[in-house]
Amino acid sequence: MQSLPDSYRALVIGATGAIGAAMLAHLRADPRCGEALGLARSTTPAIDFDDEASVARAAAQVGAGGPLHLVINAAGMLHGPQGLPEKRLGQLHYAQMEATFRTNTFGPALVLAHFAPLLARRERSVLAVLSAKVGSIGDNRLGGWYSYRASKAALNMLLKTASIEVARTHPQAVLVALHPGTVTSALSAPFNGAEIGRDAAQAAADMLGVLDGLGVEQTGSFHAYTGQNLPW
Repeated sequence: MQSLPDSYRALVIGATGAIGAAMLAHLRADPRCGEALGLARSTTPAIDFDDEASVARAAAQVGAGGPLHLVINAAGMLHGPQGLPEKRLGQLHYAQMEATFRTNTFGPALVLAHFAPLLARRERSVLAVLSAKVGSIGDNRLGGWYSYRASKAALNMLLKTASIEVARTHPQAVLVALHPGTVTSALSAPFNGAEIGRDAAQAAADMLGVLDGLGVEQTGSFHAYTGQNLPW
């Protein structure tokens, strides 16, 4: 991460997932990184999107160590105990919609609220949330996957809105939504097969490269892992 200050301080939330773990490994291998922290349900401090107070507690503990230059929320869900993504309107039900929004939208919103203030004020900083191209309203041509699409579209709006507020206090901060593409992981396996998709390490490298190249004028934007700007 050449664009961040020397000895920059980084944080990955969702650090036990395939993409989060790969991003954390890349950052810890970067000689310019002074500290790379990973948070998940199983870490200390723990962060659990089903426990609102845990986000605030984790932010307080991380913030005590100094300002952050890079924050990445890599936590998310596509399917779970409530079922697979809905293909038809008739499959919609509260339990699945609530679970999907809690993980993909409400939790990341709390990350924005509690961790954006921890970004360095006088140096370049980046806060990224993993979104999805299927969350693009303008690009939706196939339909289906109702809860997942809607949760990511809502996340994109939260990110865009937060970027406007954060720019007032952190003029060098870049807030961005990232589409990782299809990555070989437990999340994508039921839909693409275990052998289809990009390696998580390559996906992490691609996305970190995109973040490294974004200018402050691109805060509040939505990008694919290739660097392509995506429509809202």
